[in-house]
Amino acid sequence: MRNHPLDGISREQLTITDVRVLPLSYVDPGQDLWRCSGYQVWKTDGAITQIFTDQGLIGIGEGSPYENPAAIKQYTESVIRPLLLGKNPFDVEFLVNRGNDSRHNRAPWAGIDTACWDLIGKATGKPVYELLATDGAPVRDISIYASAGVEHEWYDHGAEALIAEALRYQEQGYDAFKFRPGTDWKSAGMKLDRYVPILEKLRAAVGPDFRLMHEGLGMSLGSLEAIITDFAPVLEGLGFYWFEEAFGGTSLDHLELFPRLKEAMPSVQISGGERFLDRFEAQQWLDAGVLDIVQTDCNVTGLTENWYIARAAHLRGIKSIPHNWHGGGSTMVNAHFVAAIANREYCELNQTNNPLKEGIFKEPLTVNKGVMRLPDKPGYGVELIDDVEKVFPYVPGSYLRPNLRLQTK
Repeated sequence: MRNHPLDGISREQLTITDVRVLPLSYVDPGQDLWRCSGYQVWKTDGAITQIFTDQGLIGIGEGSPYENPAAIKQYTESVIRPLLLGKNPFDVEFLVNRGNDSRHNRAPWAGIDTACWDLIGKATGKPVYELLATDGAPVRDISIYASAGVEHEWYDHGAEALIAEALRYQEQGYDAFKFRPGTDWKSAGMKLDRYVPILEKLRAAVGPDFRLMHEGLGMSLGSLEAIITDFAPVLEGLGFYWFEEAFGGTSLDHLELFPRLKEAMPSVQISGGERFLDRFEAQQWLDAGVLDIVQTDCNVTGLTENWYIARAAHLRGIKSIPHNWHGGGSTMVNAHFVAAIANREYCELNQTNNPLKEGIFKEPLTVNKGVMRLPDKPGYGVELIDDVEKVFPYVPGSYLRPNLRLQTK
């Protein structure tokens, strides 16, 4: 039995000589990639970490670009880089726990952690999923679920758009679709009695066997109590597969609500935890037994920390299905994570228009009929295209803007 992700992995002599971050952006020509709640997304970002070594090996990884790629670059190159020069990436757990105690700085450290694992794979000549596998054999083919549901707007033809989107993914070979509750309910005049018939039409359109997953409603119903009493029974009746971040996040203030939520929808799985930072934060939720699925994201936790979380979840009969809503760097890491763990089921894949998902790699990771086949090459098995930072030049600023269409309604 392995108690540490590096157990059984031969240590190679490798010295870090430089650390860099490549901030990337893709700006939609219409500056309207997707919409959710009261916001409109006009661009998407990436933050690729590169670690260089004395053997000529280069490791790549990514920390969550939600944290601002320019800030990730500044912190990584000015604070982290001096700490890593001359060190061995095989000491990944020791290296990434030096000062790794701030939510603001988790993304830079996750980029370092994930790039170290690429180096470990390349130095040992093995794919990362093979190195991390424990409690079962790794796989190369992983199931992908379609994650989107951010194209529909309730002040327009939202119901038709949502159903058409689900049918499109079904036709492409996906067997599961997760969607968000749409643009701001108050501005659109959306109410539960209007929303439920839309969900009923959606279920009728895709049939009983196509898996539907719903993101949390937050305060759209006016109270968290209404989610339990009014909305959860709807999901139960329509056979939804899971309900994610039901109360708008996994706050300890809401912990006591989860058993009641489960009573209201006993056959619907409860998922959450995409914002968990480490095994210690996740532990109290795993011990409470209120989650059926933990969704920790490697570009927040890093691979090392997420290995511990997945093992703890597995030993409690809880699935690990990581949050994965960014570009190719994040997908590269989370896909290897899913391929390695014993309690795998799916990897999420953002379906919005985002060339950073595939365009940054010479041989991109692609999906065929809901399945992604991972390379059998060392490390993550992918290479960045030449001059990637020139192909996708970084554009500063928040990716969120107020949804101007709401202001005209």
